[in-house]
Amino acid sequence: MTIETIKNSIEEKLKLAPALGAKYKFDFGDGGVVMVDATQNPASISEEPSEADTTFKCSIGVFNDILNGVQDPTMAFMTGKLKIEGSMGYAMKLNSILGD
Repeated sequence: MTIETIKNSIEEKLKLAPALGAKYKFDFGDGGVVMVDATQNPASISEEPSEADTTFKCSIGVFNDILNGVQDPTMAFMTGKLKIEGSMGYAMKLNSILGD
């Protein structure tokens, strides 16, 4: 899975969701960064790092598994495969959308 594929997958899932009112950062380490500004509808998605309300850190493989329903995001967090910095409330809002 590439950053472009991740951006497209997130965009498709967010099209069906209400505005989340937050900015998210997906940090894939050497794999890159995806920023989602969900304070607007439709959300804007870019690869330019900036400030976020909630940051998710994991490998691209783990995130791919979460998007495809293979990995439960809560279990990924509990086992240390996914790290979350910032607002857990915003993280849970996004979890319900990306996990669908």
